[in-house]
Amino acid sequence: MTLKSLVFLTFLAITAACGRTGHIGKAPDFTPIHQTDAHHAMFNPGLPMRQEILRPVDQASLWRSGRQSLLGDRRAMRRGDILTVVIEIDDEAEISNSSERARDGSENLGLPGLLGIPQRLDRRLPDGATMADAVSVKSSSSSSGTGSVRRNEKLTLRVAATITDVLPNGVLSISGSQEVRVNFEMRELLVSGYVRPEDISRQNEVTYDKIASARVSYGGRGQISDMQQPRYGQQVLDAILPF
Repeated sequence: MTLKSLVFLTFLAITAACGRTGHIGKAPDFTPIHQTDAHHAMFNPGLPMRQEILRPVDQASLWRSGRQSLLGDRRAMRRGDILTVVIEIDDEAEISNSSERARDGSENLGLPGLLGIPQRLDRRLPDGATMADAVSVKSSSSSSGTGSVRRNEKLTLRVAATITDVLPNGVLSISGSQEVRVNFEMRELLVSGYVRPEDISRQNEVTYDKIASARVSYGGRGQISDMQQPRYGQQVLDAILPF
């Protein structure tokens, strides 16, 4: 390895390490809110689908129409509106497979008289050897396999999400994030996907099983998460070593 290559590898190692040392001695920083899709959607709500015109008498009436009325539909339906996503995952799956196969076969081919060739060859062979059974084939094979998969997942969370876009077919694109910092560990919850307006309940909630292309991420970053991850060098070796 040349000196130039060694310097280059050292520079890469230092650059990669800087991303992990940014929170040494301090708690991890929150993600800036103004850089999220929810912030952009709230500041750019888009054009309203229809303009509500209130007469002067309607402004003082309890039975006026519109979302702000006593019986109005206050479910999220426009860009920038907020709804609650209920995540209740309690899945358990168990799969077990077993297979076994055996095969045994044998063949024996004799050449007792092929133009007298076996007899002539027998004279040159040691005592007891013969060419009468010139070809003999025997094979045997067996295989067996077992497989088992067992999974148990349970997660109960609630997070507020923002409608980031209203698609031409009326489907709502939502995105939500939540960060909780405890001491030097940051817990992150991310959710995104597509929701039909009719699947939103009167409580302005939607369950995760009604979200199409749902993406739910629950994890963390901080000192504890760093200790649970292998070092960069170990990850590189695990990727390139063939054994």
